[in-house]
Amino acid sequence: MADASKTLFNLSGKVAIVTGASRGIGEAIAKRLAQHGANVVVSSRKPEACQAVVDAINEAEGREAAVAVGCNISHKEELQRLVDETKAKWGAPNILVSNAAVNPYYGPSAGMSDEQFDKILSCNVKASHWLSHMVLPDMQAKKDGAIIIISSIGGFVGSPAIGAYNISKAADLQLARNLAVEYGPDNIRINCICPGVVKTYFAEALWKDPKVEKMMTEKLPMRRFGEPDDIAGAAVFLASPAAGWMTGQSIILDGGTMIGLGGI
Repeated sequence: MADASKTLFNLSGKVAIVTGASRGIGEAIAKRLAQHGANVVVSSRKPEACQAVVDAINEAEGREAAVAVGCNISHKEELQRLVDETKAKWGAPNILVSNAAVNPYYGPSAGMSDEQFDKILSCNVKASHWLSHMVLPDMQAKKDGAIIIISSIGGFVGSPAIGAYNISKAADLQLARNLAVEYGPDNIRINCICPGVVKTYFAEALWKDPKVEKMMTEKLPMRRFGEPDDIAGAAVFLASPAAGWMTGQSIILDGGTMIGLGGI
């Protein structure tokens, strides 16, 4: 039997921060990173919900594989505290999964307030920029790091309902490309994952829409919505030695939405 410590997907000894990890895609990613050996900091605005995820991970793994740190991504000082508490517990992070995002407005762009637009851009783009630069110096020092930004297939298409969100997700793609160019010489890889419609609380305005559901189940190549765990494997890949020469890229995980429907 092969030595598990030498497999392409081994994350033993790695320290990972996952934002928006109290449920949905972030929770699934946190669980899978821990399963592959990482020590994981589970973060979101709700510390109690994070702790429930941590308890489940630690029980499943039979070790202290996760801890909870509450953090509101809209506050720069809270992001810094998240990094500081991670370093105090396990040392500098090797892996960052910037998953938390907001979408406070649903509808045509003409009806959106400046405050709503600012919140979308601040939480979905600036927070990833801030958090990345909080972990990058230690990654540079170790010549080792992987940053994964959870974008969306919305970053490739227009929408009359979630247009501002899509603008922010397109910006995430470019943020990853820019950071990849800047920090590639330090052996730090920055990539995006672009999910389609996944059955999470965050996306329920889409997957609970009868018209969208009918389209997905009848026309989507995979004939179903995504589940959070459908996204987690890509995060393990991007965080692991298996993706050692991949940077500045975007993995689309959408059940064939983009190739089968040309967007949604």
